[in-house]
Amino acid sequence: MMETTILEKDRLEFITVAAEYCIFIENAASSEKKTFIEQAIKYLSALYLKTALLPVVYDVSNAEAERTVSEVEYETIRTSIEELLGMDDAYLTVFHPDMQFSDLPVSASIAEDLADLFQELKDFLFNCQLGDEELVQSGLITCLNGFHLHWGRKLLNALAALHQLLHSEELTDDEDVHEPLEVPQKTRRKDSFLQHQLRDDDLDL
Repeated sequence: MMETTILEKDRLEFITVAAEYCIFIENAASSEKKTFIEQAIKYLSALYLKTALLPVVYDVSNAEAERTVSEVEYETIRTSIEELLGMDDAYLTVFHPDMQFSDLPVSASIAEDLADLFQELKDFLFNCQLGDEELVQSGLITCLNGFHLHWGRKLLNALAALHQLLHSEELTDDEDVHEPLEVPQKTRRKDSFLQHQLRDDDLDL
């Protein structure tokens, strides 16, 4: 009984942080750049902790989790963050699946990473709002599987990039917003989460 109570508490705290993160991301366009970076670091840290505390769950129902975030909404979120961060949006990482095709770090985007997380969490929260426990459980399973497979890595990559940005002397002013980051020619920009989802769907056919 106590174990069940703890699990419910952990799930509720995860839902709370996920909801706060989504609201924060939806209001990114109205944020100041440095404030956004500081708050994003706090939200990402809390989100990783609350997700990691949840146990691995297995689907015991036939309910299929609903998807609600459209490509238009995804792109609106991604673009607003990209414009806010400007040239500081791009970063290089070796922790990316595309590294197997390259001998140089891969160019990634903080905006894409944060938008990917937003999509996963907003879809899960939508299932919670429907009030059907089977859908909530199915949505949680989908969300946690995504955490283990891809968005947990993206969260950590973005967190590391934001931390480095906040504590460096190279944090650019907003007037540099349209200048791109120059990266080695061999580096490749990662696919968006929507493209990743489309590839996964094709494999399932």
